[in-house]
Amino acid sequence: MKLDQQLEKLLPLVEKPGRYIGGELHSVVKDEEGIVTRFGFAFPDTYEIGMSYLGLQILYKVLNDMDGVYCERLFTPALDMEEKMREEGLPLFTLETKTPAKELDMLGFTLQYELCYTNVLNMLDLAAIPLKSCDREERDPFVIGGGPCSFNPEPVAEYFDFFVIGDGEESLPAICRAHANWKERQGNRNEFLSTISKLPGIYVPGFYQPVYQKDGRLESINKNVPDAPERIRKCIISEMDEAPFPTKPIVPLIEVVHDRSVMELFRGCTRGCRFCQAGMIYRPVRERSKDCALDLIEKQLCSTGHDELSLLSLSTSDYSDFVDLATELVRTGKEKNVAISLPSLRLDNFSFQVLNEIQGYKKTGLTFAPEAGTQRLRDVINKCISDEDIYNGMRQAIELGWNSVKLYFMIGLPTETFEDLDGIAEIAKNIMAIYYEHNGGRRGGKFQINVSASNFVPKPHTPFQWVAQDSPELFREKHHYLKDKFRKIKGAQFSYHGTEASQIEAILARGDRRLSEVIYKAWKTGCKFDGWREHFKYDKWIEAMNDSGLDPDFYTSGKVSEGDVLPWSLIDSGVDDAYLQSEWEKAVMGQQTADCREGCTGCGINRYVRCEREGTK
Repeated sequence: MKLDQQLEKLLPLVEKPGRYIGGELHSVVKDEEGIVTRFGFAFPDTYEIGMSYLGLQILYKVLNDMDGVYCERLFTPALDMEEKMREEGLPLFTLETKTPAKELDMLGFTLQYELCYTNVLNMLDLAAIPLKSCDREERDPFVIGGGPCSFNPEPVAEYFDFFVIGDGEESLPAICRAHANWKERQGNRNEFLSTISKLPGIYVPGFYQPVYQKDGRLESINKNVPDAPERIRKCIISEMDEAPFPTKPIVPLIEVVHDRSVMELFRGCTRGCRFCQAGMIYRPVRERSKDCALDLIEKQLCSTGHDELSLLSLSTSDYSDFVDLATELVRTGKEKNVAISLPSLRLDNFSFQVLNEIQGYKKTGLTFAPEAGTQRLRDVINKCISDEDIYNGMRQAIELGWNSVKLYFMIGLPTETFEDLDGIAEIAKNIMAIYYEHNGGRRGGKFQINVSASNFVPKPHTPFQWVAQDSPELFREKHHYLKDKFRKIKGAQFSYHGTEASQIEAILARGDRRLSEVIYKAWKTGCKFDGWREHFKYDKWIEAMNDSGLDPDFYTSGKVSEGDVLPWSLIDSGVDDAYLQSEWEKAVMGQQTADCREGCTGCGINRYVRCEREGTK
C-alpha cells in the first residue's frame, strides 16, 4: 500500500488530521524531475507550533526559490498519530509530497528550545534514520541543526552531521550548491562534510573531540581533522532590505498558535540585557527600512487574507521609524479591518499616541516586561527602566482606557533577594492603586493585572553564562512566597513556570557532549514533548542523568569560572568573551551599560559587520 493510501486510512482516526495533509495555500509544488537536492525542514514540535515560526516561512521561500532544490516540511506527529504510524509501519513523511524522510538528501531541524531534543530523536526514529551521525550510511540524509540552540550544540552533537550557526538565508543556499556539486562528483559522505566545513558558520561535530578533566570540567576541544576551523563564526545577514522575506507565506488549514501575518522589522537588540541570549547572539541590529516593511506587509496581507498583523522583533518599539510606521499601519488597519498586534513593549520609550490610535480601533492586550521587581536588580541585569517609567506608562495606558495588562518577570536572577520578590508584588499593588485613583477611588471595574514569572535559566554567550541557577527547592519557595503575596492584591493574578522543566532546560543549555547519552536514555524511557507541561517527565530525566553517571548540579550550580573551556567555546557568536566577563563584573557591582545607540559599548561584533545604529561604530 502506498504511503498516501496508508495516510488516508489513518486520518479519520486521529485528532486534527489537518496537521498531516499539506496542500495549504502557497505551499510549493515542484516538478520533481529536475530536483537535485531534496531538503526537509523539520520542526520538532506539532504543526500548530511550527507553522507559527517565521523562520520556517523565510527559509522555505529561500530554498524553494532555488532551481534544483525542493524544500518540504515535516513536524512531530502528535501522540495519537505517532501511535497509529508505528502500528501501521508508516514512516515520518513530508507534507508536500508525502515522501518518507529517509529518502531526502538533507533533513534540517530548527532547534528553538532545548526541551525539543527528545522530539528530534523521536522524529529520526520514526523516519528509520540512524540516530547517531557515526552510524549513518552513504545513502542516509545529512541531518542538520540550526536555530538559537545551535550556539551550544554539544548536548546533541552526536545526532547531527553538522550545524548551521547564525542566519541561514545565505548559508543554506551555499550548502545546497555544494551538495549539488558533490552529488555530481559522486563523492562520499565525509568528503561533503569536509567541503562544507570550510563555509562560514558550519560546525561538523565529528571533526572535534572534547577532553575532560577528572572533576568533569572540559580541559580542551581537540580537532580530529587538521584543516577544520579553530572556531566557527556565525553567519550574519547584513542588509535586511535585500534579505528574502515571504510575501506569500503558507496559510495553515487549521488554527495555529499565531495565525496572522508577521513582519520582522529588524534583527538584533541594542539594549544589552545580561540574561538575554537572543540579545547577544543576534547582534548587531539590522533594520528594514519603513518603505520596505510597508511594501512587504501590503503584499503579505493581500496574499493571505489575515485580519491581524504582528510586528516582530526583540524590542519592536526601538525601531527607528516606529511611530511613523505604526501610525500608517493603524490607518491601513482601519481601512482593511486588520488588527495590529504589538509584542512585549518597553515602558520607557513607547509612543502612547500610537497606543491611543490602536485602542480606538481593535484593542489587543498590553504586555510589558519589567523583568525584576526592584531598581537594584534591574541594574544588575541591565534592564534600563525605572519605577517611574513603569508607573507613568501604566498611568497613561489606564487614562487611555486599557483595562488589562500582562507583566513578565523573571525569578532566580543573580543576586536576587526576597526584597526583590516583594518588589514584584509592590509593582502590581501600585498599578492597581493608579487604576483606583483614575476610577475616582472606587474599587469596582474590570481592570486586570496578569503577572507571569519565568525561572531564570543561565544561557551560553551571555554575561550570566557562569552563574548558578536556583535549586528547585529555592524556586518553589519563591513561587509560594509570591503566591501568598498576590492573594492580598485584588484584581491581580500570578502564574509561574514549572520548576523542574527549568532545571532540565538549564542542564541542556549549558551541557556538554556527555549529555547525548542522557537525552537518548530519557527519550528511550518515554520522554517527548518535554516543553509541554502535561507531557514532561522529570523523574525520567533525573533517572537518565543518574544512569549516565552525571550529576544535575554540575551543570546548574555554576561550577565553571571565567577562563574555563566551555562546551560552546568553539562557537563565535561575534561577542567577545572579555566583554561578557566585563558585563558580569558590572552586574555584580550593580552598574548599567548604556544602550548601543548612545555609543559603542565594545562588544566586538563590529569586527565582522558594520553596526547600523546611529551613535555606534
